[in-house]
Amino acid sequence: MVALDGPAGTGKSTVAKRVATALDARYLDTGSMYRAIALAVLRAGVDPKDEVKVAAVADNAVLVVGTDPQRPGITLDGDDVSAEIRGPEVSLAVSPVSATRHVRELLVAQQRAIIADAVDHVGGIVVEGRDIGTVVSPDAPLKVYLTASADARAARRTKQDTAAGRKSTVDTALADVQRRDNYDSSRAVSPLKAAGDAVELDNTDLDLAGTIRALLELVDGRGLRVTG
Repeated sequence: MVALDGPAGTGKSTVAKRVATALDARYLDTGSMYRAIALAVLRAGVDPKDEVKVAAVADNAVLVVGTDPQRPGITLDGDDVSAEIRGPEVSLAVSPVSATRHVRELLVAQQRAIIADAVDHVGGIVVEGRDIGTVVSPDAPLKVYLTASADARAARRTKQDTAAGRKSTVDTALADVQRRDNYDSSRAVSPLKAAGDAVELDNTDLDLAGTIRALLELVDGRGLRVTG
């Protein structure tokens, strides 16, 4: 079990999928689960800051999360929302929704079940998010806090959005990254922070291959690679 935490725009998703593939492990994007609940909240016409109504929407939402690193995906009430949850409306709503205590408790329980299933049946999983090492899986044998400068993260987010056909500029991406950083690190429930025993990896000056190589070296250094 590899816990990969860090702020928005560090490339966690791409890196985690590549590392999971290299290890023949499963992959879990916990952020997509919060985004899917945020989408459900928006579809229901509920204010993302109304914790009572948000909790009710979350209780009734049916999420199915793919854990194949080649085809992760996520469905909400039977609809494939993998692309829709990356839109700007969801990006604005996901912070207050994910700060709702009931939503976090609900999804953390689901995440722990997914992790246990992957470890039991496949032998391993790479999980990325913001509270994996601190809350979801505090006993993970390898916890990594992936970080980078705000400017570097904004540039990467802009490139990612453009490749996906979403309108974006470095300035708007930087503002969004800084907003998410402030919101996620200051929320009362499961704030974004590195676990005390996490290895901090700053990839401001590392490319994708370099980041993956560094992570695999950490995996091998802990003797976690499953063979045979």
